Amino acid sequence: MSLAGQYLINGVRTAGGRIDIARLPKVSLHDHLDGGLRPQTILELADEIGFELPADDADSLGRWFSESAASGSLVEYLKTFDVTLGVMQTREGLIRVAREFALDLADDGVVYGEIRWAPEQHLQRGLSLDEAVEAVQEGLELGIEDARRDSGHVLRVGQLVSAMRQADRSLEIAQLAVRHRGNGVVGFDIAGPEKGFPPSLHLDAFDFLAESWFPVTVHAGEADSLDSIRSAIIDGRALRLGHGVSVAEDIEIENEDDETTFVSLGDLAQWVKDREIALELAPSSNLQTEAIAAWGTELSDHPFDLLYQLGFRVTVNTDNRLMSGTSITRELSLLSDAFGYDLSDFEVFQLNAAAATFLSVEDREDLAESISAGFDELSA
Repeated sequence: MSLAGQYLINGVRTAGGRIDIARLPKVSLHDHLDGGLRPQTILELADEIGFELPADDADSLGRWFSESAASGSLVEYLKTFDVTLGVMQTREGLIRVAREFALDLADDGVVYGEIRWAPEQHLQRGLSLDEAVEAVQEGLELGIEDARRDSGHVLRVGQLVSAMRQADRSLEIAQLAVRHRGNGVVGFDIAGPEKGFPPSLHLDAFDFLAESWFPVTVHAGEADSLDSIRSAIIDGRALRLGHGVSVAEDIEIENEDDETTFVSLGDLAQWVKDREIALELAPSSNLQTEAIAAWGTELSDHPFDLLYQLGFRVTVNTDNRLMSGTSITRELSLLSDAFGYDLSDFEVFQLNAAAATFLSVEDREDLAESISAGFDELSA
C-alpha cells in the first residue's frame, strides 16, 4: 500500500493526527502469567516468604531478567522462571500477580486476553490444583473490575491451563482445565522444553480434551522442527500454534530474476495456511531464544512478514512481558520499524487474533466488530 503523505508516529503510520499505539484495541493470545510479573511485586512477594533474589531493587531485577532471557537459548530463557515461580506459590501471591497482570493488559490496550500458566508448578506451599486455578481467577476478576472502575477500560480474560510437557501429569491437568471451563478456563496448552518432548507423548490428555470438545493450543515450532508442528496438529488437534515459527521451513522461495520470485508451500505449511491455524508469534521472544536463527539475527529477519504476505493467520504476542521487557504495543512498534506496517496492518493482526480466540463464534464476531470500531474511531 502507498504510504505517501502519511506520518510515522510512535512506530505507526497514520493518515494524520497523533495515534498512540497503546490506545488501539488488541487481542493477546500468547501471554504467560509467570512471565509477566512486575519487578517490584517480585521483591515484595519474595520478602514476605523469604525467597532469595538475584537483585535487591526493582530496576536491577528487571535488568537481570532481560539480560538472562537474552542468552540465545530457550533452555536458559526458561531458567528465569525459577524466580517468578518462586513467588507464586501462595493464594495471596497468585491473586496479586493475576490482578496486576489484568491491569497491565488494560494499560496495553488489550480488550480480550487469554493468559496461560501451569498450575502444577504452583503447589510447593500447599495449594491444590483447583485452589490455584481459583486464586488466579479471583485475581483476574479483581483486575478487570479495577480497570473498569479506574479507567473505564472493558477487558475480558480467559485462562489457558498448561501442562508441562516434560512431566507426566498432562491428563490430570487436562481434566483440571475441563473441570474449570465454567470458571474462567477457556483452553489447554502444553509448555516447557519443546525438543525431545513432542505432543505425541500426551495422547491420553489430547484424546480426553477432544472427547470433551475442549480447545487446544500447543507450543510448537519454536525450538524444534516441523515434526513438532506436525505432532501438535495431528496428535494434539491444535487449533493454534504457540509460536509456530518453523512452519516457514516448509516454504521454498526461488528468485528467477530481480522481478520474479516463485514461492511454494510444502504440505504442512499449506495445511496450516488453508485451515487458518493461527500462529502465536512473539517477535522479541523469538529473537531472544533464537527461534529465528535459521533466517537471521535481527528482527527484520523474522519470517513474520513472509508468513503475513503469504496469507497465514499471523498474530502478535508478547510471550513473556517481563523477560522480553515488552508489551503488544512495543511489539507492534518494532514490527512497524522492521517491515513498514501501518494502522491497517495492525488491524489485520488484531482481527486475526480475534478470529483465533477460544470464544464462541458469536463472541468472536462481536469482538471483531468492536476492534474495527475502535480502529475507525482512533483513525478518524
